[in-house]
Amino acid sequence: MSSERIAILGNAGGGKSTLARRLAAARDLPLVEVDKLLWKPGWVEATDAAYEAEHAPLIAGENWIIEGMGKLDSIRPRLLRATWVIFIDMVLWQHFWLAAERQILQEMGKLEHPIAGLGEPISTRAMFETLWETEQEWMPTIRANVDEAAAAGIKVTRIGSVDALNAFGERLG
Repeated sequence: MSSERIAILGNAGGGKSTLARRLAAARDLPLVEVDKLLWKPGWVEATDAAYEAEHAPLIAGENWIIEGMGKLDSIRPRLLRATWVIFIDMVLWQHFWLAAERQILQEMGKLEHPIAGLGEPISTRAMFETLWETEQEWMPTIRANVDEAAAAGIKVTRIGSVDALNAFGERLG
């Protein structure tokens, strides 16, 4: 059996987790939500050392789906170790819209898979600030990392809209 290492990333609220769960089931691959490495109860961020102690062995494995962003300096090594990168890169307002919908569901107690497995939602203000800061400060670097992975011969799928995301998900079955 050949190795399969799939990295799914993009800004918050873009459907990464839902897609990752579908893909993990379809391909029978172990799934890691990187937010579970990053966030501890009360939305306390893991130290760099604690995060890296969990992240490094994961990406060294032969078969995985790792979904999410994590710490910025961990993204490039993850992408270069992947056999397939799925990059959800929609316009920012779509991420805001989808994240707001998720926030409402979590506030109502109807979110089946809370972020990082944490029952308490992140504040809406913090979520929106994170979306904005990620787009402004992280996405240029991440787009360059994805381009580097593609140039290295790693399969890259770019998803730029909700319609494209839904179509991709439908093709998974």
